[in-house]
Amino acid sequence: MFELTKKLLGLGSKDRNQADPVHLAPSDEGQPKDELAGVTGLGLRDMVMSGWFSADKGELFRGFSVGPDDTVVDVGCGDGGYGVFCARLGAHVIAIDVDEEVVAAMAKRLEAANPGRNTAYVSDACPLPLSSGLASRVLCMEVLEHVPNPDAVLAELFRVGKPGALYLLTVPDALQEGLQKLVAPPSYFQVPHHIRIIGREEFEQMVTRAGFEVLEHTQHGFFWAVWWGLVWACDVDLAEPDHPALDHWAAAWKAILDQPNGKEYKQKLDVFLPKHRVIVARKPFTGA
Repeated sequence: MFELTKKLLGLGSKDRNQADPVHLAPSDEGQPKDELAGVTGLGLRDMVMSGWFSADKGELFRGFSVGPDDTVVDVGCGDGGYGVFCARLGAHVIAIDVDEEVVAAMAKRLEAANPGRNTAYVSDACPLPLSSGLASRVLCMEVLEHVPNPDAVLAELFRVGKPGALYLLTVPDALQEGLQKLVAPPSYFQVPHHIRIIGREEFEQMVTRAGFEVLEHTQHGFFWAVWWGLVWACDVDLAEPDHPALDHWAAAWKAILDQPNGKEYKQKLDVFLPKHRVIVARKPFTGA
């Protein structure tokens, strides 16, 4: 179900709502350019305020730098967003997804972003079609809750990274998933969607059990957690979720962010009810 969030943010979808995070003005603290309006622009603004998409610092996420010397493996890539952002920072991006159409679309976007430096593969990540010790940066966003064996996927992620490689991993927060248990249709927790809820401590334990060093474990996305709590009551087409209730929530959240203490208030709410948990990890330099 993160796919709809990706669709709305342009972070990977078959739909054409392509609000690309690389279009954010780097000097604006979380304020998208004028053409990114509505819920799409607000969602991007919220993410930038959480530390995502800092083009001026060359960081996909705070502390997660990406540059021309990096080989980035993006597992469960979708057809946009994170990988394209890395490509436009000059990195060699290897995009991987289980969906052939998504991979084909992503390959085109990567080629447009950074011609001649990128590749894309169709794979379920068990195993990855890559040699060991290839990547300096590895992305795996909202994948582990979908797969039959998360430990096997993490083992593959570990294998393809160089010693010292950085990893950016996310899963849906368990508290927000509990909310979805109450309000979402049964298909939300059926294949090919979420087949498990990963607890906050469990997520970090999974990562450390795979051999990684956890550098940061944080969260973000109160705005999206509430949005997803409301969307099912609105009976909308998820490809184009247009409803007054959702518009009112977006307007209310924008008004909060516009307050002088808006960022600090957002951060507190993100801690309590985030949509996503985020781990920045590293493959050890020795013993790998």
